[in-house]
Order: sequence, then C-alpha cells, then structure tokens
Amino acid sequence: MWILYAAGSAIFAGITSILAKCGIRKTDSNVATAIRTIVVLLFAWVMAGISGSIGTIGEIGGRTWAFLVLSGLCTGASWLCYFRALQLGRVNRVVPVDKSSTILTVLFAAVFLHEGITVWKAAGVAAMGVGTYLMIRKQEDEPEGEKTGKSWFVYAALSAVFAALTSILGKLGIEGVESNLGTAIRTGVVLVMAWVVVFATGKGGEVRRVPRGELGFIALSGLATGASWLCYYRALQEGPASVVAPIDKLSILVTVAFSRLVFGERLTRRAAAGLALMTAGTLVMLIR
Repeated sequence: MWILYAAGSAIFAGITSILAKCGIRKTDSNVATAIRTIVVLLFAWVMAGISGSIGTIGEIGGRTWAFLVLSGLCTGASWLCYFRALQLGRVNRVVPVDKSSTILTVLFAAVFLHEGITVWKAAGVAAMGVGTYLMIRKQEDEPEGEKTGKSWFVYAALSAVFAALTSILGKLGIEGVESNLGTAIRTGVVLVMAWVVVFATGKGGEVRRVPRGELGFIALSGLATGASWLCYYRALQEGPASVVAPIDKLSILVTVAFSRLVFGERLTRRAAAGLALMTAGTLVMLIR
C-alpha cells in the first residue's frame, strides 16, 4: 500500500506546482506560502481527527517532538524557497531542480538511515543528475528576461536541499507517531515559520491586497499539498525513504504536462531528453 500512497503524493504534488504558480502572479510568494499553509493545517488536523490520533499526542516522546519540529522547519524553508523560485522562473526549469532533492535524499538516507545504495540506485542517481542538467540548460525559446536571471536557480537549489532534509527528519520523526498526527504537528511549525517570515520582511500589509482569483488558486494549492503530504508521510511510515522519495518525484511528469496546457511552456528536444532521463532514473531507483 505504501507504493500507492507514494503515487498519490506524486499526483497531488504535481498539481500543487501549477496551482501555486497561478496564485503568485501578483501575490508575494512568502505571503502566498503563509496563506496556503493555513489551508494545509486545517486539512491536516481534520484528517488527524478522523483517524482518531489526536488523543495520542500526549504519548509522543521528546526525541520524536524534536524531529517533528526540525522537519517542519526544513519543510517551511523548502516551501518559501520553492515558491519564490516559481515566481522568478519557469515551471519547467524550477521543478527539475527541486526534484533533484531525490539525489540528496538517497545520499542522506545512506548516511543517516543506513539504507544501502545499490548499483541500480547509483545508476538512477546518475541519470537523474544528467536529466536535471539537460532540463535546466538555457533554452532557445525562453523569455529574454530569464536568460540573465539566476536567482530562481539559487532558490530552487535551496528548496531541494531542505526537501531532502525533510524526508530524512520526517522518517526519523514519525517513529512512534501516527502519520496524520505527525503531518498536522509539522504543518503547525511551518505555519508559524511562514508568518514570522511575512511580518519580518514587512509584507504583512499585502495579505489584504491579494487578488480574489489568486487567493482561490492559493487555497486550492493548499488542499493539493495537504493531500500530497498525507499520502507522502503515510508512505514514509511504511516504506523506505530512498524508494518513497523517488516515486514522489515522478510528480514532475504531472507538472510538465499541466505547464504545457496552462502556461504554454514547451520542452525543447534537449529538455525532453532530460525529462526522459529523470523519469528513467527514478524508475531504475525502484529496483531493489
């Protein structure tokens, strides 16, 4: 069942990127992150209530609390960086960099979780690395403004690093805690972090000026994220992090398809070859 949960996570995550991009055309990315986290938090606690796990919160040990808080902080940092990258760059270039967190996750899992790296996993990592490079290389049809801007890459790379750390800390932190409850707790940490960033950067006044249309997309992206999270952390609880993470990263296929339909972003032959390599590398990593 954990494979199905991981696949569900990939589908919802892919939709999230498109909805989020639609919601940050005029809205500041940090403000959008803070607003959507409210939706995710409500979603997460409702699911925790349905699962009947809220009553077990008093049984969570100190070590588990520490890892849940740390994973929440890493998740918040990853979100803030990711949506800033989406606001600055093209979806088809930002997403591959973010999804390269799989490579870091495999390495971190080997070091911290003692999950072995087989020949197949090593081959998959290599294919994903080459595929990412091909997808993010300067494309001939990209807008002139993006040819000189590199800020999106910095934010996307930071998002990947924090996402990889989230997977490892999440795996450690959900030991002894029901997955829905763990998701709800870490979402609370993300919410606090996101709003602290909004007010610390003087963007609090922009919350009231968010266009209604974009607010709707932000809320929908929050619902999609909530569904993706619940599936992802349930999969992590039952399966190995080094396999769950690659399946989740197949969300790039969903994102690329919708970015073509919604934003008209086309892949060059080189970028398409890169996407094929990333997908092949992800599938190869599932061989055990």
